Amino acid sequence: MTTRLRVHTTFNASQETTWSAIEQIDSHVHWMADADSISFATTQRTGVGTTFDCRTRIGPVHFIDTMSITEWAPGASMGVEHRGIVRGAGVFTLRPLGKQRTGFSWEERLTFPWWLGGVVGEVVARPLLARIWRGNLARLKHIVEAQSPVRRQVPGNGTGRQS
Repeated sequence: MTTRLRVHTTFNASQETTWSAIEQIDSHVHWMADADSISFATTQRTGVGTTFDCRTRIGPVHFIDTMSITEWAPGASMGVEHRGIVRGAGVFTLRPLGKQRTGFSWEERLTFPWWLGGVVGEVVARPLLARIWRGNLARLKHIVEAQSPVRRQVPGNGTGRQS
C-alpha cells in the first residue's frame, strides 16, 4: 500500500517570490518541522540530479530520507524521489492565481518499510503527516509573504500606512 498525501495553500506573493523561498533546498529545514538537517551527496545544489540526505524526525522516530531531485521547473515545480528507508515521490507545484497570488500544492506518494509499521504505519502516518505538512506550509507562507514586496492596506488604521 502507498500513502498519498496532498496539502495546499495560497500565498499572497508572486510565483517568482514563492520559488525563491524554496529553490535553496537546504533552507527547507527552516519551515519543515520534520526536517532536522539536510546534507548534500552531490556537489550540485539545485536542479535535476541533486541528491541529498534529510535527517527526518516525526515524533520519536528518526531516520535519514535520501532524496534526489527529479523535476526542476523554476517558478513552477520541484519534484523529488525518496530513495532511502521511505520510498516514493513528491512534488511542489506553483500556479498563478493572479499577479501577486500563488497556489502552492505539495503532493507525495510514500511507502514505508515493515519496521515503520508497513501498511498499518502508512494508515496511521497519513493524518499525522498531513497535519505536520499543513503546519509546514503555514510556516512557508509566513516566509514567502514576508519576502513579498506586496503589502496589503490595513483598513481602519487611519494612518494610510501599509503593513
